[in-house]
Amino acid sequence: MTAPRRSGGPRVAVVTGANRGIGREVVRQLAERGYRVVLGSRDLAKGRSAAARLDPGGERVTAVQLDVSDQESVTAMAEWVTRELGRTDVVVNNAAILYDTWAQARTADLAEVQQALDTNLFGAWRVTQALLPLLERSPHPRVVNVSSEGGSLASMSGGTPAYSVSKASLNALTRLLAGELRGRRILVNSICPGWVATDMGGGGGRPVSEGAAGVVWAATLPDDGPTGGFFRDGKPVPW
Repeated sequence: MTAPRRSGGPRVAVVTGANRGIGREVVRQLAERGYRVVLGSRDLAKGRSAAARLDPGGERVTAVQLDVSDQESVTAMAEWVTRELGRTDVVVNNAAILYDTWAQARTADLAEVQQALDTNLFGAWRVTQALLPLLERSPHPRVVNVSSEGGSLASMSGGTPAYSVSKASLNALTRLLAGELRGRRILVNSICPGWVATDMGGGGGRPVSEGAAGVVWAATLPDDGPTGGFFRDGKPVPW
């Protein structure tokens, strides 16, 4: 028997890699829109500090320990969300590592590439699979994979091999999930936030709030919104 869809109470969003940068700003914007947000952070102390700054009363934002490269951590997070909140309406797969500007594909350290894939691709895959039973119960389910134009095959020409391959693979996962979940009304999209001034992106980029806004756009799409797309600022990006 299929579990009933949850419609009462605030919508719940789970955001990975959310104790800083784009992830933290996505949490802030979603909380401002009335979402109950689970702030995933590998370091729970840092996550709790970020949550306390965003929501001193603890009514909208709760930090949980979440290392997306660790299946046990992902499972524990999903069990906590199920037990404590009973629903998930939005998953934002934001956690990412290893912007390897120093590397070239022809000489890349494949252990580094594997490490990037384990977080940037398989991390999003693990989290989505773990929360899928709750998403299927939501009346307005959304999955947002935070990608990068660095993963666009149309513009790829060399450099950052671990990061680029992992983000291109994440885009492929978006297409697969969108196709498989279309009949269940789950919208799945990849979002490029653009070059943002974060610890990973470095200085000189656009404000974090602007990069996060595109992610929040995908997280809050109407039911007739797009699925299986790649967007920046609400506009398509070439695959």
